[in-house]
Amino acid sequence: MVTDNLRQAPWDWRLSALICAALVAVGIALQWAVGPVVWAVFAWPVNIICMAALLAALLLMHLLRRKVRLFSYLSSLPAALPAIATALVLTMVMGLTRQTADGHWLSDMLCFWPFVLAYVYVTLIVGLTTLRRLSKIASLLAGPNRSLRIADIAFVLNHAGLFLALTCATLGNPDLQRLKMITTLGAFEWRGVDDSGLLHNLPVAIELKRFIMESYDDGSPRRFASDIHVRTKRGKDFEATVDVNHPVEVDGWKIYQYSYDTKAGADSRISIFELVRDPWLPYAYAGIIMMLAGALFMLFGNGRKEVKES
Repeated sequence: MVTDNLRQAPWDWRLSALICAALVAVGIALQWAVGPVVWAVFAWPVNIICMAALLAALLLMHLLRRKVRLFSYLSSLPAALPAIATALVLTMVMGLTRQTADGHWLSDMLCFWPFVLAYVYVTLIVGLTTLRRLSKIASLLAGPNRSLRIADIAFVLNHAGLFLALTCATLGNPDLQRLKMITTLGAFEWRGVDDSGLLHNLPVAIELKRFIMESYDDGSPRRFASDIHVRTKRGKDFEATVDVNHPVEVDGWKIYQYSYDTKAGADSRISIFELVRDPWLPYAYAGIIMMLAGALFMLFGNGRKEVKES
Protein backbone atom coordinates (compact mmCIF):
# COMPACT_ATOMS: atom_id res chain seq x y z
CA MET A 1 0.00 0.00 0.00
CA VAL A 2 2.80 2.40 0.95
CA THR A 3 5.98 2.30 -1.10
CA ASP A 4 8.28 3.97 1.41
CA ASN A 5 11.37 1.95 2.24
CA LEU A 6 11.02 0.18 5.56
CA ARG A 7 14.36 1.56 6.75
CA GLN A 8 13.03 5.09 6.42
CA ALA A 9 10.10 4.44 8.79
CA PRO A 10 10.67 6.37 12.03
CA TRP A 11 9.23 3.64 14.24
CA ASP A 12 8.83 -0.13 13.83
CA TRP A 13 6.10 -2.64 13.21
CA ARG A 14 5.51 -3.27 16.90
CA LEU A 15 4.13 0.23 17.36
CA SER A 16 1.47 -0.31 14.72
CA ALA A 17 0.51 -3.66 16.25
CA LEU A 18 0.20 -1.89 19.60
CA ILE A 19 -1.98 0.84 18.06
CA CYS A 20 -4.25 -1.75 16.43
CA ALA A 21 -4.55 -3.71 19.67
CA ALA A 22 -5.35 -0.50 21.53
CA LEU A 23 -8.04 0.41 18.99
CA VAL A 24 -9.68 -3.00 19.40
CA ALA A 25 -9.50 -2.72 23.20
CA VAL A 26 -10.95 0.80 23.19
CA GLY A 27 -13.64 -0.36 20.78
CA ILE A 28 -14.65 -3.25 23.04
CA ALA A 29 -14.75 -0.87 26.02
CA LEU A 30 -16.98 1.53 24.09
CA GLN A 31 -19.24 -1.31 22.95
CA TRP A 32 -19.67 -2.41 26.55
CA ALA A 33 -20.05 1.10 28.00
CA VAL A 34 -22.22 2.97 25.46
CA GLY A 35 -23.52 0.24 23.17
CA PRO A 36 -23.18 -0.04 19.37
CA VAL A 37 -22.37 2.80 17.01
CA VAL A 38 -25.56 4.74 16.25
CA TRP A 39 -25.10 5.74 12.62
CA ALA A 40 -28.31 7.78 12.58
CA VAL A 41 -26.44 10.43 14.57
CA PHE A 42 -24.27 11.07 11.50
CA ALA A 43 -27.16 11.86 9.14
CA TRP A 44 -27.02 15.06 7.06
CA PRO A 45 -25.62 17.62 7.78
CA VAL A 46 -23.48 15.98 10.49
CA ASN A 47 -21.82 13.64 7.98
CA ILE A 48 -20.64 16.45 5.69
CA ILE A 49 -19.30 18.30 8.74
CA CYS A 50 -17.42 15.14 9.73
CA MET A 51 -16.03 14.85 6.21
CA ALA A 52 -14.80 18.46 6.28
CA ALA A 53 -13.27 17.93 9.74
CA LEU A 54 -11.51 14.76 8.56
CA LEU A 55 -10.04 16.49 5.52
CA ALA A 56 -8.89 19.44 7.64
CA ALA A 57 -7.31 17.10 10.20
CA LEU A 58 -5.51 15.14 7.46
CA LEU A 59 -4.15 18.32 5.91
CA LEU A 60 -2.96 19.60 9.28
CA MET A 61 -1.30 16.27 10.13
CA HIS A 62 0.38 16.25 6.72
CA LEU A 63 1.73 19.77 7.18
CA LEU A 64 3.04 18.90 10.66
CA ARG A 65 4.54 15.55 9.65
CA ARG A 66 8.13 16.83 9.90
CA LYS A 67 7.55 18.12 13.43
CA VAL A 68 5.38 15.29 14.80
CA ARG A 69 6.94 11.88 14.18
CA LEU A 70 3.65 10.06 14.66
CA PHE A 71 2.06 11.89 11.72
CA SER A 72 4.93 10.90 9.45
CA TYR A 73 4.81 7.35 10.75
CA LEU A 74 1.11 6.96 9.89
CA SER A 75 1.93 7.16 6.17
CA SER A 76 4.60 4.46 6.37
CA LEU A 77 4.54 0.77 5.48
CA PRO A 78 4.91 -0.49 9.08
CA ALA A 79 1.81 1.50 10.04
CA ALA A 80 -0.24 0.41 7.04
CA LEU A 81 0.09 -3.37 6.93
CA PRO A 82 -0.97 -4.21 10.52
CA ALA A 83 -3.88 -1.78 10.17
CA ILE A 84 -5.02 -3.49 6.96
CA ALA A 85 -4.56 -6.92 8.58
CA THR A 86 -6.72 -5.90 11.54
CA ALA A 87 -9.47 -4.58 9.29
CA LEU A 88 -9.34 -7.73 7.15
CA VAL A 89 -9.57 -10.04 10.18
CA LEU A 90 -12.63 -8.16 11.46
CA THR A 91 -14.13 -8.26 7.95
CA MET A 92 -13.60 -12.02 7.84
CA VAL A 93 -15.36 -12.32 11.19
CA MET A 94 -18.28 -10.40 9.70
CA GLY A 95 -18.35 -12.78 6.75
CA LEU A 96 -18.32 -15.85 8.98
CA THR A 97 -21.00 -14.72 11.43
CA ARG A 98 -24.70 -14.17 10.80
CA GLN A 99 -25.34 -10.44 10.59
CA THR A 100 -28.56 -8.97 11.96
CA ALA A 101 -29.62 -5.42 12.71
CA ASP A 102 -29.78 -6.00 16.47
CA GLY A 103 -26.58 -4.15 17.38
CA HIS A 104 -25.24 -7.08 19.44
CA TRP A 105 -21.47 -7.30 19.13
CA LEU A 106 -20.29 -9.62 16.34
CA SER A 107 -23.79 -10.10 14.93
CA ASP A 108 -23.86 -6.47 13.74
CA MET A 109 -20.29 -5.68 12.73
CA LEU A 110 -21.13 -2.43 10.96
CA CYS A 111 -22.12 -1.03 14.38
CA PHE A 112 -19.33 -2.83 16.29
CA TRP A 113 -16.89 -0.24 17.68
CA PRO A 114 -13.64 -2.20 17.02
CA PHE A 115 -14.69 -2.73 13.40
CA VAL A 116 -15.54 0.95 12.93
CA LEU A 117 -12.36 2.20 14.64
CA ALA A 118 -10.20 -0.17 12.58
CA TYR A 119 -11.63 1.21 9.35
CA VAL A 120 -11.32 4.79 10.55
CA TYR A 121 -7.64 4.09 11.25
CA VAL A 122 -7.16 2.58 7.78
CA THR A 123 -8.92 5.57 6.21
CA LEU A 124 -6.63 7.93 8.13
CA ILE A 125 -3.56 6.08 6.87
CA VAL A 126 -4.85 6.04 3.27
CA GLY A 127 -5.55 9.79 3.39
CA LEU A 128 -2.13 10.67 4.79
CA THR A 129 -0.40 8.35 2.32
CA THR A 130 -2.23 10.02 -0.58
CA LEU A 131 -1.23 13.49 0.60
CA ARG A 132 2.38 12.35 0.99
CA ARG A 133 2.53 11.09 -2.59
CA LEU A 134 0.76 14.21 -3.89
CA SER A 135 3.41 16.29 -2.13
CA LYS A 136 6.11 14.25 -3.85
CA ILE A 137 4.42 14.70 -7.23
CA ALA A 138 4.16 18.45 -6.65
CA SER A 139 7.91 18.55 -5.98
CA LEU A 140 8.61 16.64 -9.19
CA LEU A 141 6.43 18.99 -11.22
CA ALA A 142 8.15 21.98 -9.65
CA GLY A 143 11.57 20.64 -10.66
CA PRO A 144 13.47 21.50 -13.81
CA ASN A 145 12.23 18.43 -15.75
CA ARG A 146 8.57 18.79 -14.77
CA SER A 147 7.94 15.07 -15.10
CA LEU A 148 6.31 12.31 -13.10
CA ARG A 149 6.10 8.56 -13.33
CA ILE A 150 2.99 6.74 -14.45
CA ALA A 151 3.38 4.72 -11.25
CA ASP A 152 2.79 7.92 -9.28
CA ILE A 153 -0.45 8.57 -11.16
CA ALA A 154 -1.61 5.00 -10.52
CA PHE A 155 -0.69 5.27 -6.83
CA VAL A 156 -2.68 8.47 -6.31
CA LEU A 157 -5.70 7.18 -8.22
CA ASN A 158 -5.74 3.94 -6.21
CA HIS A 159 -5.34 5.57 -2.81
CA ALA A 160 -7.50 8.64 -3.41
CA GLY A 161 -10.20 6.39 -4.88
CA LEU A 162 -10.05 4.07 -1.89
CA PHE A 163 -10.27 7.04 0.48
CA LEU A 164 -13.28 8.43 -1.38
CA ALA A 165 -15.06 5.07 -1.47
CA LEU A 166 -14.46 4.38 2.23
CA THR A 167 -15.55 7.79 3.48
CA CYS A 168 -18.58 8.19 1.23
CA ALA A 169 -19.86 4.66 1.79
CA THR A 170 -19.50 5.10 5.56
CA LEU A 171 -20.65 8.67 6.10
CA GLY A 172 -23.35 8.34 3.46
CA ASN A 173 -24.93 5.29 5.08
CA PRO A 174 -27.13 7.31 7.51
CA ASP A 175 -28.66 9.17 4.55
CA LEU A 176 -29.72 5.95 2.84
CA GLN A 177 -33.52 5.68 2.71
CA ARG A 178 -35.26 2.40 1.92
CA LEU A 179 -39.06 2.55 2.09
CA LYS A 180 -42.00 0.38 1.09
CA MET A 181 -44.98 1.99 -0.66
CA ILE A 182 -48.31 0.20 -1.06
CA THR A 183 -50.30 1.52 -4.03
CA THR A 184 -53.81 0.77 -5.26
CA LEU A 185 -55.39 1.17 -8.68
CA GLY A 186 -56.36 4.71 -9.58
CA ALA A 187 -55.00 6.52 -6.49
CA PHE A 188 -51.77 8.44 -5.92
CA GLU A 189 -49.77 7.45 -2.87
CA TRP A 190 -47.27 9.89 -1.32
CA ARG A 191 -46.28 7.88 1.75
CA GLY A 192 -43.76 5.15 2.46
CA VAL A 193 -43.02 2.93 5.46
CA ASP A 194 -39.52 2.17 6.77
CA ASP A 195 -38.33 -1.07 8.39
CA SER A 196 -39.38 0.26 11.81
CA GLY A 197 -42.95 0.81 10.65
CA LEU A 198 -42.66 4.60 10.65
CA LEU A 199 -44.64 6.47 8.00
CA HIS A 200 -42.79 9.04 5.82
CA ASN A 201 -44.24 11.68 3.51
CA LEU A 202 -42.28 11.58 0.25
CA PRO A 203 -41.60 14.04 -2.58
CA VAL A 204 -42.57 11.28 -5.03
CA ALA A 205 -46.08 9.91 -5.60
CA ILE A 206 -47.04 6.73 -7.46
CA GLU A 207 -50.39 5.75 -8.96
CA LEU A 208 -50.86 2.13 -10.03
CA LYS A 209 -52.33 2.03 -13.54
CA ARG A 210 -52.13 -1.71 -14.22
CA PHE A 211 -50.59 -4.75 -12.57
CA ILE A 212 -48.92 -7.21 -14.95
CA MET A 213 -48.28 -10.89 -14.29
CA GLU A 214 -46.96 -13.61 -16.58
CA SER A 215 -47.01 -17.23 -15.39
CA TYR A 216 -45.37 -20.52 -16.25
CA ASP A 217 -47.48 -23.47 -17.41
CA ASP A 218 -47.74 -24.69 -13.81
CA GLY A 219 -49.20 -21.34 -12.72
CA SER A 220 -46.17 -20.07 -10.81
CA PRO A 221 -45.28 -16.42 -11.53
CA ARG A 222 -42.64 -15.91 -14.22
CA ARG A 223 -42.78 -12.12 -14.22
CA PHE A 224 -44.66 -9.43 -12.39
CA ALA A 225 -44.49 -5.71 -13.08
CA SER A 226 -46.57 -2.54 -12.86
CA ASP A 227 -47.58 0.26 -15.18
CA ILE A 228 -47.40 3.36 -13.02
CA HIS A 229 -47.99 7.09 -13.09
CA VAL A 230 -45.23 9.03 -11.27
CA ARG A 231 -45.63 12.57 -9.98
CA THR A 232 -43.11 14.62 -7.98
CA LYS A 233 -43.25 17.81 -5.97
CA ARG A 234 -40.71 19.26 -8.41
CA GLY A 235 -43.29 19.09 -11.18
CA LYS A 236 -42.29 15.91 -12.99
CA ASP A 237 -45.19 13.86 -14.30
CA PHE A 238 -44.79 10.73 -16.41
CA GLU A 239 -45.84 7.13 -16.90
CA ALA A 240 -43.51 4.12 -16.83
CA THR A 241 -43.33 0.38 -16.30
CA VAL A 242 -41.53 -0.97 -13.24
CA ASP A 243 -40.19 -4.49 -13.51
CA VAL A 244 -38.49 -6.54 -10.79
CA ASN A 245 -35.00 -6.00 -12.19
CA HIS A 246 -35.68 -2.73 -14.00
CA PRO A 247 -36.31 0.14 -11.55
CA VAL A 248 -37.54 3.59 -12.49
CA GLU A 249 -35.37 6.55 -11.40
CA VAL A 250 -36.70 10.00 -10.51
CA ASP A 251 -35.15 12.86 -8.47
CA GLY A 252 -32.57 10.63 -6.82
CA TRP A 253 -35.05 7.86 -5.98
CA LYS A 254 -35.08 4.37 -7.47
CA ILE A 255 -38.48 2.68 -7.62
CA TYR A 256 -38.33 -1.14 -7.51
CA GLN A 257 -41.16 -3.60 -8.00
CA TYR A 258 -41.31 -5.38 -4.64
CA SER A 259 -44.53 -7.37 -4.23
CA TYR A 260 -48.28 -7.53 -4.86
CA ASP A 261 -51.45 -9.13 -3.52
CA THR A 262 -50.38 -12.77 -3.79
CA LYS A 263 -53.88 -14.05 -3.04
CA ALA A 264 -55.34 -12.16 -6.01
CA GLY A 265 -52.42 -13.07 -8.26
CA ALA A 266 -52.80 -11.66 -11.77
CA ASP A 267 -55.94 -9.83 -10.64
CA SER A 268 -54.09 -7.91 -7.95
CA ARG A 269 -55.29 -4.34 -7.46
CA ILE A 270 -52.34 -3.67 -5.16
CA SER A 271 -48.69 -3.26 -6.03
CA ILE A 272 -45.93 -2.80 -3.48
CA PHE A 273 -42.81 -0.84 -4.42
CA GLU A 274 -39.49 -0.32 -2.70
CA LEU A 275 -38.16 3.23 -2.96
CA VAL A 276 -34.43 3.69 -2.39
CA ARG A 277 -32.48 6.92 -2.11
CA ASP A 278 -28.69 6.94 -1.56
CA PRO A 279 -27.30 10.44 -2.29
CA TRP A 280 -23.69 9.48 -1.48
CA LEU A 281 -23.59 6.44 -3.74
CA PRO A 282 -22.36 8.29 -6.89
CA TYR A 283 -19.33 9.55 -4.96
CA ALA A 284 -18.55 6.07 -3.67
CA TYR A 285 -18.80 4.81 -7.27
CA ALA A 286 -16.46 7.62 -8.35
CA GLY A 287 -13.91 6.29 -5.86
CA ILE A 288 -14.25 2.79 -7.27
CA ILE A 289 -13.80 4.13 -10.82
CA MET A 290 -10.64 5.94 -9.70
CA MET A 291 -9.27 2.67 -8.28
CA LEU A 292 -10.05 0.87 -11.53
CA ALA A 293 -8.31 3.63 -13.49
CA GLY A 294 -5.30 3.32 -11.19
CA ALA A 295 -5.22 -0.43 -11.78
CA LEU A 296 -5.27 0.15 -15.55
CA PHE A 297 -2.36 2.58 -15.25
CA MET A 298 -0.42 -0.04 -13.29
CA LEU A 299 -1.32 -2.77 -15.77
CA PHE A 300 -0.55 -0.97 -19.01
CA GLY A 301 1.87 1.69 -17.84
CA ASN A 302 5.59 1.26 -17.40
CA GLY A 303 6.80 2.47 -14.01
CA ARG A 304 9.98 3.79 -15.58
CA LYS A 305 8.18 5.95 -18.11
CA GLU A 306 7.63 9.58 -17.38
CA VAL A 307 4.81 11.92 -18.30
CA LYS A 308 6.23 15.22 -19.48
CA GLU A 309 4.51 18.46 -18.59
CA SER A 310 4.42 21.15 -21.25
